[in-house]
Amino acid sequence: MLKAVIKAFGIPDLRRRIFFTLGILVIFRVIAHVPLPGISSEIKSRLTNLISGVDAPAGSSQGIGSVLGFLNIFSGGSLSNFSIVATGVYPYITATIIMQLLQPIIPALENLSKEGERGRAVINRWQHIITVPIAAVTAYGQIVLLKSQNVITGTDAQKLSLFGASSDFGLTVTVVISMTAGTMILVWMGELITEFGIGQGVSVLIFGGIVSNLPSTLVRTSQTGVAQNIISILIIVVVALLSIVGIVLVQEGQRKIPVKFPRQTQGNRVYGGQSTYIPLKVNSAGMIPLIFASSIIIFPTTVAGFFVRPNQPDDVISQAANWVVVNFGPSSILYQVVYFGMVVGFTYFYTLVLFNQQNITESLRDRGGFIPGYRPGKPTNDFLMKVLNRITLLGALFLGTIAVLPFLLGAIVQSQVNTFLSSTSLLIVVGVAVDTMKQLEAQLTMREYQGILR
Repeated sequence: MLKAVIKAFGIPDLRRRIFFTLGILVIFRVIAHVPLPGISSEIKSRLTNLISGVDAPAGSSQGIGSVLGFLNIFSGGSLSNFSIVATGVYPYITATIIMQLLQPIIPALENLSKEGERGRAVINRWQHIITVPIAAVTAYGQIVLLKSQNVITGTDAQKLSLFGASSDFGLTVTVVISMTAGTMILVWMGELITEFGIGQGVSVLIFGGIVSNLPSTLVRTSQTGVAQNIISILIIVVVALLSIVGIVLVQEGQRKIPVKFPRQTQGNRVYGGQSTYIPLKVNSAGMIPLIFASSIIIFPTTVAGFFVRPNQPDDVISQAANWVVVNFGPSSILYQVVYFGMVVGFTYFYTLVLFNQQNITESLRDRGGFIPGYRPGKPTNDFLMKVLNRITLLGALFLGTIAVLPFLLGAIVQSQVNTFLSSTSLLIVVGVAVDTMKQLEAQLTMREYQGILR
């Protein structure tokens, strides 16, 4: 891996791509500290205190602070800074997941996905269109949530007006427009990395945000007392290293299904007669199930936070909302059990969607290929599904274990380590690093072939 990086810096074109990617990441971190208009330092201070759980605003809920801390990790600390990119690129990821899930359902989208570059361009355009309302709704939801937690007060809203409208309306509209624009800027920067840099752009931005937030995460962890226990530190480090090794092995693990192509004679030439294999990955879904499950499972707690009214303890709705926040937060057993089940379920679901999109059985039949011992068509498809279900079970259970690992580790060391060892962030960091190195090696291989042809 290190040799590949050193070799890449020796090739001018790859060197430009690497520096371009690093430059975009630097710009991203600068933008992550650009504050939203109308958001004062007092608001940011109250938000930081709510996320950390230290000196939280009066009337706020600790469970909501855990949810915001979870979101803050994936925004690279942009949420705690209350910057214009506080919503990150997750509205775009949500739009991408929606389009992928709709392709098997809507025939027109399925046909577009099979039309090559033109079809992908149309689908990508629709993803951009869908991202805008999702980003706006996400931004508005965050504002409403922070108002309910007394992070943004009526006094703060009076400091900003917009085109003569009421102060509160002006603050809300300005913040929503700014955060939506910030999300679209990040999507544009991610596509620039994909085209002119190294790696998948949006994933690289998420990777950069998580890694850049690690120092502050370590400081917060030390302040909570975890770093004062040497044994706890050693346990956390060992588990983190073992998790990284496990993630790499599962991400790269695959079952090779042998495939043969019959010989065909055309004139004086003989074609075919080759043997190859179909690589069925242990974890075909990657990190999507974790992201999808995380987005859905925090929704009940987020919505409940809108209705928590500490000043009205006898209100039935407030009591019900408070129960959801307390008993369905990231630190509860119920949350972890549901989270584990959702990750396993989404792993199977998304793997099945990807398998159906690939049309492996039809491709083999059209090219005359076959799996030894199985007839083309339905028998081949049934065999592939049987193998895929078996190996996916291992990948799904592994992802589910990674998802609840911080909770289990916290129970062992008797400390809260969710902010230190986030399962999803760990999987994203390792997955993006491995994928980027693969792309870099592929670029090196391509240029070596070009050198031979010259």
